[in-house]
Amino acid sequence: MPRTPAPPAATAAATAKPARTLTRSIGVGGGTLLTLSCVTPASSLFVLVPPLFADLGTGTALAIALAVLLCVGIAFCYSELGTLVPSAGGEYAMVTTVANRFTGWLTFMLSFVVILVVPPIIAIGVADYLAVVADISPSVAGALVMLASTVIGLLNLRSNAWITGIFLVIEIVAIFVVSLLGFTHTTQSPAVLLKPSLGTSGIGLIAVVAGLAVALFVVQGFSTAVYLAEEMREPRRTVARTVFWTLGISAVVILVPVVAVTLAVPDTAALAGVDLSALVTGWSSSAVGVAISLCIAAAIVNAVIVMVIQNSRVLFASARDQAWPAPVNRAMSVVGRRFGSPWVATLVTGLSEAVLCFVPVDTLSGVTGVAVVALYLSVAAATLRARRAAHRKADVWRMPAWPLVPVLAVAALAYVLVEQSALDLGITAGVLVVSALYWWGYLRRRPERWVVTVPQD
Repeated sequence: MPRTPAPPAATAAATAKPARTLTRSIGVGGGTLLTLSCVTPASSLFVLVPPLFADLGTGTALAIALAVLLCVGIAFCYSELGTLVPSAGGEYAMVTTVANRFTGWLTFMLSFVVILVVPPIIAIGVADYLAVVADISPSVAGALVMLASTVIGLLNLRSNAWITGIFLVIEIVAIFVVSLLGFTHTTQSPAVLLKPSLGTSGIGLIAVVAGLAVALFVVQGFSTAVYLAEEMREPRRTVARTVFWTLGISAVVILVPVVAVTLAVPDTAALAGVDLSALVTGWSSSAVGVAISLCIAAAIVNAVIVMVIQNSRVLFASARDQAWPAPVNRAMSVVGRRFGSPWVATLVTGLSEAVLCFVPVDTLSGVTGVAVVALYLSVAAATLRARRAAHRKADVWRMPAWPLVPVLAVAALAYVLVEQSALDLGITAGVLVVSALYWWGYLRRRPERWVVTVPQD
């Protein structure tokens, strides 16, 4: 009986030299440290929250609290899919596995928008807090932070967990000091937290809901735990724990100082242009203000280090899954022998983001918020397909109250999405259209391309 020829993809897989894989070297503790550092509570508080104060005033804490509540449902979705599909590709690998290749490709592009734009935005913010010791151009300071973070990102993941853990302790201390000073200098009634206003102007619930996109951006780092799934020991046990520990800790660490600042400003109108470093100096002394500013700068560096580490893993995974032309795939999927890191993907990620520090990215902040909401929406929707017969594995973490949780998450995220500005929605839609054209013109016609693989435990 003649043998049936193997398909091209199978033949290539059988004859190709096995590629080096990422090393499983971290557990819940290391994963939580790395993921918390990506949430980077201090940089979220001092870089991302002030614009939210300017828009929502005393409603900022309420928006963040609602975002955290929504994130609990999203965390259920990430934990279930992250243990079903423990891949460095994160969202795109999960969606591709339970849905289809095209949907997974669009999900990858949404995540790519987030990972490409967020680090430069955060890195540029370091200049404001280094101003207490040196006057550096924001673009130059951001680029230097990106380059230093790229070098550190080339080390092995265990070393980076310790480095980022040290930075994380520093920023937690800074946040504790800010919270303590705020609560000991309160001037506002706690009632302002439930009646949003900015000076004499009230802020409606619709405005608070519209601000959820940015609020989700403030706490969104918890979901990046799934990017580390390939490097976690026993991922089907550790991923879910890491997701929930990170979300819980980050919620407390971000919300507490936001409440403290809201209650301590002399007038709620001051939130429109709040300078947190100046507030700290006014509550204490110039020496304390300088120390806190330097701690914030350290927190920003910490955040960028972790972002480079995690973002490079996504690029590495896309190359391993054959998303690009062959020469690009070969280069991006290289793993170094000494440190076990995807060093080419790390260099490409870090250097690209260093260049972006010299490009105006203010308009992309809103786009990033839209991309984060759309990314969560795709994951929540994919979770509804995660319990088909093909995915019924006994060792997968399963959420309670399925499918109610993902259905409610989809409804809430869809509502938040349509409340965003037409410009931000239009730019994000444009990115997806270009991505779809690449799919239809290149990937769809090549079945050996975009073959998502899930590493074994």
